[in-house]
Amino acid sequence: MTDIRRKPRHRRRRTAVAVGVPLALTAAGTFAYGTDLGLFGADAQASASAATAAPAWATATADGFASVDALGQKGTYGGRDGKTVTVKTLADLEKYATAAEPYVIVVAATINMNPVGKEIKVASDKTIVGSGTSGQIVGGGFFLGTGVHNVIIRNLTIRDAYQGIWNDKDHDFDAIQMDGAHHVWIDHNDLRHMADGLIDVRKDSTNITVSWNKLSDNNKTFGIGWTTNVVTDITIHHNWFRETEQRNPSTDNAAHAHLYNNFLEDAAGTTIKSSYGNYSRGRTKMVLENSYFQGMSNPVTRDSTAAIVQKGNTFVATSGRNESGGTAFDPKTFYTYSLDETADVPALLKAGVGPRSNIGTAATATTKAAAATTLTVAADGSGQYRTVQAAVNAVPANNPSRVVISVKPGTYREVVKVPSNKPHVTIQGSGASRKDTVIVYGNAAGMTKPDGSGTYGTPGSATLSVQSDDSQVRNLTVTNDFDESKHQDIANQAVALLTQADRIVLDGVIVNGDQDTLELETAAKDKLGRVYISNSYITGNVDFIFGRATVVVDKSVITLKKRWNGTSAGYVTAPSTPANRKGILINRSAITGDVTAGSFFLGRNWHPGGDTTVDPQATVRDTTLSAAIKSTPWTDMGGFSWKDDRFAEYRNTGAGAGTASTNRPHLTDTQATGQEVADWLGDWTPSA
Repeated sequence: MTDIRRKPRHRRRRTAVAVGVPLALTAAGTFAYGTDLGLFGADAQASASAATAAPAWATATADGFASVDALGQKGTYGGRDGKTVTVKTLADLEKYATAAEPYVIVVAATINMNPVGKEIKVASDKTIVGSGTSGQIVGGGFFLGTGVHNVIIRNLTIRDAYQGIWNDKDHDFDAIQMDGAHHVWIDHNDLRHMADGLIDVRKDSTNITVSWNKLSDNNKTFGIGWTTNVVTDITIHHNWFRETEQRNPSTDNAAHAHLYNNFLEDAAGTTIKSSYGNYSRGRTKMVLENSYFQGMSNPVTRDSTAAIVQKGNTFVATSGRNESGGTAFDPKTFYTYSLDETADVPALLKAGVGPRSNIGTAATATTKAAAATTLTVAADGSGQYRTVQAAVNAVPANNPSRVVISVKPGTYREVVKVPSNKPHVTIQGSGASRKDTVIVYGNAAGMTKPDGSGTYGTPGSATLSVQSDDSQVRNLTVTNDFDESKHQDIANQAVALLTQADRIVLDGVIVNGDQDTLELETAAKDKLGRVYISNSYITGNVDFIFGRATVVVDKSVITLKKRWNGTSAGYVTAPSTPANRKGILINRSAITGDVTAGSFFLGRNWHPGGDTTVDPQATVRDTTLSAAIKSTPWTDMGGFSWKDDRFAEYRNTGAGAGTASTNRPHLTDTQATGQEVADWLGDWTPSA
């Protein structure tokens, strides 16, 4: 992705609609929210329209301190109890945001604040959410005053109130400002280039959670305090601070400040230089865990009266103060949470922060199903079923509407298969983290079945098989733990997750294995099978994303693993795409892992059984490639030349990226417009 850098500070940086949004996602947003799909129906030209029912994202609730019951408020759920409206003008946004009754407000356009610097005074019980990546607030933001509570601001880009003065003391133009508010959740936003703060949490505001945001291109970025009282409880997790000078955040007199899995980056060679990173001021008690600091000056600073307890943080090329001391608190006495590994944080956040295409998109009236049936699974017997397969078996054949199988935290050692006659099934972990719920088994292709009827074969080895259309897997881990080192005598392909259907969503999952981790097929060679994977981890070493399905891997982390004998060698993809179909698209993701530099191919062309009719395709674009990727990243398979098939890159970055050549084809800008998310998904818009 091209990085648009700031010019000298006295000049305003040139901006455009969708600045910072990859072209692929911009196109996908146009596709997903256009009137061809009837999102606005007969009221397509109206500036606001009420939805007939709230989609799943509209009922999302906060984690962290925003989830804690306090001040008469039970958690933070925004406007879920009110109507859902779609707005495209400033007048309608202000009308609904300031209303006394609850609303879910979907922002489906770029809204310019008039006058510049305007901050809409949001009332209680509101969810303000961008429609995919199309919701943008330009030249102003939101203000939450004393007593305002239960507010969610998600999936928006809020940008460009900057007035040309870097250390601006005359314009208090914030993206989001709170003065005495409580129970607020700020999630998956892109906040940048404002005249003052991106986020100001002031004057005893409390029970705040700030998660999965990108904060960039700003001076006074994120301030907490402006009070002598010590009451603020705040959770700040999975945020990417990039090219921000100060207040990253500055936390003054917070009773409990829990910061974890954040990425603070001061990139070399840019004009913005960090003054300091995380700052614990006054009488703040701060817990700082598993965060990653890259190039920051004074990465962690505390006043003598404040406390910082550090755990598991990583500091690379930092300088100046890095301090800890005092006693703080145990966050788990207030709420549950799960930490990601610190080493994974940069790649995870680069792939996962900011607006997401599957948040804020409403289904049309013709595609809305009845309210989902929920079946609960708990290994300890506290649910309706003890195994995931038992819950799948309970789903009626040819069920007409969605059935959610909610799986409580725990490890479920079983093989699970969702058959083709049970569509609309969601298997979803109910824990706070995708690590909390694990489905695991250890079959391999060469293992003999218990009944002696032969070996499993590659598809038959899968821990979880999804064979039904319109099904989903969310917020859990699927693993194949077959031990290759002990079974070199048999075929060791061992699938963790197999799909053989159309319109499959894998969101917020971890898929673990070695060879053939994730098999993505169709019900038959002449059938279409589309799979959308987002916000996920996929690990493996040989052909571990493979098959003939049409696949988008979006905003995810692909982790390369060493082989069973400790060597580094492998292939990320092995598409077997039918001719005239789309293959595997890796988009806005990161490919990384603790393996030897130059040891992995991006992919090879699979012609199953020597099939000459297939035309394998893989495109990797707008993705960070580690040094593990070979300088000639594609290779032959089975005697077929990869150059006769369809392999390409576009705008990749990182140590493993390289210039175009005959051995490393790159798409032109014109070609790239035909290889975007919307081109892969066709007439299907994945929904929550």
